Amino acid sequence: MDTELLLRVYPFFLEAAWVTILLSLYTTLLGLFCGSLGAACRLSRLRFLRTLGVAYVSFFRGTPAIIQLFLLYFGGPQVGIQLDAFEAGVIGLGVNIGAYMTETIRGAIISVDKGQAEAARTLGMSRIQSFRKVVLPQALRLMIRPLGVNINALIKGTALVATISVVELTYTAQRFIGSTYRPFEMFLLAGVLYMIIIYLTGRGIAWLDRRARIV
Repeated sequence: MDTELLLRVYPFFLEAAWVTILLSLYTTLLGLFCGSLGAACRLSRLRFLRTLGVAYVSFFRGTPAIIQLFLLYFGGPQVGIQLDAFEAGVIGLGVNIGAYMTETIRGAIISVDKGQAEAARTLGMSRIQSFRKVVLPQALRLMIRPLGVNINALIKGTALVATISVVELTYTAQRFIGSTYRPFEMFLLAGVLYMIIIYLTGRGIAWLDRRARIV
């Protein structure tokens, strides 16, 4: 293994790792937003909204994320959607992971005992008040770990945006392979940086989970 080469290229990989972190952060926030809306639709009393929620989840979970990225980035200009590679990556992956988060959030909400909401209603709370003050706090505790799994999968999935030329870790590794012909070192360095990002993210999620269970 060429350690001198690794020392020479690692600053470029650190810059790419920062891009991966930003991409993961923005995508997670968009995914949580889409997931919350999707869960609200899936739990709605209105049939139209439930159907819309099912269609959203079915499409984005039932088709490859890379196809969704290509549709948005390469096909978007045909329908008037002009996005740069980073924006397309955030929106494409965010909407995709949001479909998975939809089911995570919905599952946590429906797992809360219905009797507690009914008891809150008997105490004079409205349906919205009982959901906000009784059901949601318990559901939030239950969804932290599953959402953490979604986020870890998302971080690894950011490698897909290399296909639309976002200069993140995977793209950087591929670029240096073309000039150094040392795929082992390049992919090893990228893999180690991915592992560090995922490890730190996992520690943060574990901390949130412990805090939620104490409160």
